[in-house]
Amino acid sequence: MTTPQISMDSVVVGRSARMRAVFEFLRVIGNSDSTVLVTGESGTGKEVTATLIHQNSRRRHHPFVAVSCALFSETLIESELFGHERGAFTGAIKDRLGRFELAEGGTIFLDDIDDVPLSMQVKLLRVLQNRTVERLGGTRTVPVNVRVIAGSKRDLKQLVAEGKFREDLYYRLNVLPLTLPPLRERREDVPVLMDHFLSRYFKRRNEDIPAISDAVRQAFLRYSWPGNVRELENACERIAQTCSCGTVRIGCMSASILFRAGSQPVDVAQAMTPATDTTAPISLDDRLREVEANLIGWALKVSGGNKSRAAELLQIKRSTLGDRINRCGLGALDKPETPSAVAVHTA
Repeated sequence: MTTPQISMDSVVVGRSARMRAVFEFLRVIGNSDSTVLVTGESGTGKEVTATLIHQNSRRRHHPFVAVSCALFSETLIESELFGHERGAFTGAIKDRLGRFELAEGGTIFLDDIDDVPLSMQVKLLRVLQNRTVERLGGTRTVPVNVRVIAGSKRDLKQLVAEGKFREDLYYRLNVLPLTLPPLRERREDVPVLMDHFLSRYFKRRNEDIPAISDAVRQAFLRYSWPGNVRELENACERIAQTCSCGTVRIGCMSASILFRAGSQPVDVAQAMTPATDTTAPISLDDRLREVEANLIGWALKVSGGNKSRAAELLQIKRSTLGDRINRCGLGALDKPETPSAVAVHTA
């Protein structure tokens, strides 16, 4: 038995123990028809995980239909999921299949299930129990053969306790529960994801992925990634679109990530140590510049962007700090010194 193959376009990438457990679970449940509840913060890859489950199931040659329940109003969601018949409401000029019927034989992914209004939850429960839908404005039931995967960014059990989610629907959905860990709880996967996405976006430019400085890798490791994998992917895409110096350095990073990557500078000894072949030539000037840039970024973050205070932290003159900011290519960080101005820049 093998772990499911991961598409190169997938963000379900990782070597950590947490992700190995996820991959093993996906392998075990692949050919089941039972309902799966995927829970995880925004950006952890719930839809991609649902796609992966579908692609590794016996239903893979049939449709995969994904729908975000948060996109539709209470009056529209029933029509979107179950369809409607002509004349059901103003503007319904012809019959329309809902997402359940469109997924016939395959898989439907109901993302943001935690946003389904209570009035709709009882109808959804009936569909899951009976495996039939009734189109809006119709009188007959239509059997559907679909596997249901639900995604939630919030703890449904807690919502049940708060009276915001039906308990019977929760148990109907929670047959095969899967929790995707946030990126901050599997930091060892950050370098893997970083290489994965940088390779993807540089290839789209028909370019080889450049060398990545140790200071940049450490900044990525320190950052908490509140947007999880989606945010990391966006950061890598930005680097691929803006970096033109042959090596990804601190100056190529988004200022928002650099400012928030932690309140302490990286370990200088570690930054100075080659990460790969110890016999390869090392540019001392480049290494010193990377460490210098990282320490300047740290000082600017701690000082809230106040260069006078940052210079004090680094025990150098303010004028010297300005010169070194320019020399290290950190012009993007050289903004007005008030914390509010920095907050606007880094938002």
